[in-house]
Amino acid sequence: MSEAKQSAVEFAPTLGDIDLHLLGEGRHRHLFRILGAHPRVHQGVEGTAFAVWAPNARAVRVVGDFNDWDGRRHPMRELGVSGVWERFVPGVGPGTLYKFELEGADGRLRLKADPFAFATEVPPGTASVVAESEYEWTDGAWMTRRDHVNVQPVVRPMSVYEVHLGSWRQGLSYRELA
Repeated sequence: MSEAKQSAVEFAPTLGDIDLHLLGEGRHRHLFRILGAHPRVHQGVEGTAFAVWAPNARAVRVVGDFNDWDGRRHPMRELGVSGVWERFVPGVGPGTLYKFELEGADGRLRLKADPFAFATEVPPGTASVVAESEYEWTDGAWMTRRDHVNVQPVVRPMSVYEVHLGSWRQGLSYRELA
């Protein structure tokens, strides 16, 4: 199928009712699997599924180097009253730069990086990058054991990680880091 014909095809949503229900309850434990950018084959076509939670937006579009950063070309659809906006874009794959263009309640357009991005441009660039990990996890036995152990933090040891902004991006003020 030509790219022109693919872009004219309306694709079904890539998120299901259960995902939206769990997200709405605040109980979805794997948001990183549904929000962000995920290369996949959808309805027999290779591309990337984009999804972002933007409950106060009037409209959301996905923009990037695949559409000349023109939000008119790839508007996203809101899935019910979930606040989740979604769109499958054919032909987009790993390495593609993108952002979300949000139209706020005030009518202003704002370009936003993906809070669930698996990769980003090297500063000073600020775009998110479609990425697909090829890392092979080898902790299956540990994960299985973990599911059968009492993991209450009061009873068992727990690790807590903290990021010190001053060492994360040296030489920048807090305002510049924000």
